[in-house]
Amino acid sequence: MSTTNKRSRVPGAAALAQVGRISTLAWEVLRASPRRPFQVREFVQQCWFFASVTILPTALVAIPFGAVIALQLGSLTQQIGAQSFTGAASALAIVQQASPLITALLVAGAGGSAVCADIGARKIREEIDAMEVLGVSPVQRLIVPRVLAAMVVAVLLNGLVSVVGTMGGYFFNVVMQGGTPGAYLASFNALAQLPDLWISEIKAVLYGFVAGVIAAYRGLNPKAGPKGVGDAVNQAVVITFLLLFLINVVLTGIYLRIVPSKGL
Repeated sequence: MSTTNKRSRVPGAAALAQVGRISTLAWEVLRASPRRPFQVREFVQQCWFFASVTILPTALVAIPFGAVIALQLGSLTQQIGAQSFTGAASALAIVQQASPLITALLVAGAGGSAVCADIGARKIREEIDAMEVLGVSPVQRLIVPRVLAAMVVAVLLNGLVSVVGTMGGYFFNVVMQGGTPGAYLASFNALAQLPDLWISEIKAVLYGFVAGVIAAYRGLNPKAGPKGVGDAVNQAVVITFLLLFLINVVLTGIYLRIVPSKGL
């Protein structure tokens, strides 16, 4: 019995092998990032592309997210008589959790799928193979600019979602529910701290990196034909979503263990 047949019969062997290949590609991206020549033009074009397809949807999604969080927390704090803490609770929920997740969903769903489709189309047209024959590294030439662009745009979008979501939460809590503007802002200043913003940005950077690497990996390994590229795009989005939610749980747990909460 061959080694390949034995490996195929081991439960989870294919999944572990895929994780290993993705990790290898991520390491190659990290190694190739500081190498020269850096593809500045490709990086700028990819940044503009990511921003153009994600800015408007991100802002539109951030408003209802902030509204839902503010309305739900406002109703809950009214029931327990803690209306003065609505601002801190809603703002911290938006900055720590909602902003990175919204950014991850848009970067992976809109930008990552486009990157996967682009690289997959190049693969089935054998452009990637031609670059390797010519001695040009596809990782350095194509993947590194796209991964870095996803990270940069993810950080910027995270800040955008934090601002828009907090403003939306303020509007719905103060205007729609009759909250006090001073209490909303005072509670936020009393309980929020700078590490809350830092962990949000760290999450955004990691989400952008993971989304870019997964999209590139699936684009480099599609099945034959256009249908294979379409399947690879779907798989990239699903895998990215699962990994991002897992990373969010891990980072949130570590952050709550390391950084003490700010008391009144």
